[in-house]
Amino acid sequence: QVQLVESGGGLVQSGGSLRLSCAASGRTFSAYDMAWFRQAPGKEREFVAAVRRNGGSSYYSDSVRGRFTISVDNAKNTVYLQMNGLKPEDTAVYYCAAEHFWHTVLPRTAGEYDVWGQGTQVTVSS
Repeated sequence: QVQLVESGGGLVQSGGSLRLSCAASGRTFSAYDMAWFRQAPGKEREFVAAVRRNGGSSYYSDSVRGRFTISVDNAKNTVYLQMNGLKPEDTAVYYCAAEHFWHTVLPRTAGEYDVWGQGTQVTVSS
């Protein structure tokens, strides 16, 4: 299976932007649906965005739709999360996830993903 390594987190002011990267190694990257989740202290892991293998359709949570964009570069085996208009409530550890099994509906729950990165901290100050 693939191994995932996230990068790009940091501290940013409210209204600012960050781009997270998730580099995949190992098995065929294009055979995986990819997603970003986040987890704030004391809260459950939350779905953020997902994209179909080969850069197909994408889906976003209501809380980030219109501000965040998920994209895939198959040549670099990397999935990105461009985050604009950041808010303090976006503060969390962001995780990249991959799912090899084909689901009819693009997976949107943590339990449907079987490979996870180590996470990268995003902190948005007010």
